[in-house]
Amino acid sequence: MTKTLKLTLSVDSMDAYMSLFGLNDQNVALLEQECGVTIALRGAELTITGEEEDTQLAAGVIEKLVDMIHRRELVDRSRIRYALALAREGKVDMIDEILRNVVAITHRGKQIKCKTLGQQQYVQAIRDHDLTFAVGPAGTGKTYLAMALAVVALKNKEIERIVLTRPAVEAGEKLGFLPGDLTQKVDPYLRPLYDALYDFMGVDSYQKLLERGTVEVAPLAYMRGRTLSDSFIILDEAQNTTSEQMKMFLTRLGFNSKVVVTGDVTQTDLPFGKKSGLAEALDILKDIPAIGMVRLTHQDVVRHELVQQIVQAYDAYFAAGVQNKGKEAT
Repeated sequence: MTKTLKLTLSVDSMDAYMSLFGLNDQNVALLEQECGVTIALRGAELTITGEEEDTQLAAGVIEKLVDMIHRRELVDRSRIRYALALAREGKVDMIDEILRNVVAITHRGKQIKCKTLGQQQYVQAIRDHDLTFAVGPAGTGKTYLAMALAVVALKNKEIERIVLTRPAVEAGEKLGFLPGDLTQKVDPYLRPLYDALYDFMGVDSYQKLLERGTVEVAPLAYMRGRTLSDSFIILDEAQNTTSEQMKMFLTRLGFNSKVVVTGDVTQTDLPFGKKSGLAEALDILKDIPAIGMVRLTHQDVVRHELVQQIVQAYDAYFAAGVQNKGKEAT
């Protein structure tokens, strides 16, 4: 049954609604497409026309998006899609809960907040556990949010240093032949970690902390034989660790330390036939309640909206491949 829902807007809400429409009304076009409704703004009246359930869905999402704009939050197409996904699950009210959680503040004063429920669960898992695994596709904020919490812990003097590590898979035995000191040798592999640190500390502060040893960036091979206490340790791209490397790394955990292990088990660069240490660890340690494990999905991708669609397409492709193999086997 087609129904028209009319919302009368207050004067102070007009600017927010105009902002919601976006450039060339592209945001409203997305809402219309996703909800199957027609939306029109005439004077102080917003009209939503469509099936009753669809109009209610659109109205609820629009209300939340306008509240976000009032709070000067960015509303883009990926946010709109995510709000719609939550609304369809009956969780649209949880958007407010996410936006209240300020994770960190960059050196330029920008507030870093969770953008999805998955990210919120990830941040809470790190806060609640000494060891946390975060598995998910590119663009879900795994490394960036871990770095944010590490910097906050350092500023609050909860830890004495930050240790960032990553397996230099492509270099292997060639690492020693690269020119320069250790930092220069591993630069190509650790660049994403530097970028996040620059955001939160600024280049000058980062360089000073690096010189003092308060921040340490090193390839995974250099972790052997060490015990890391009073530290926040992040192992990035962990899907490229071997079984032996992962066990070695996890046993480095010392007192008053936090360890975050991030990776995407679908993007391993290990030689063919070599099992990922991350995939193995997730299976071996899954029944230990003191270890946090968070699985992020395409819904948690916060890069360009096309990245989310790419991840979703690849997931569907490989899932179909697995099903076809199963049918062939039977």
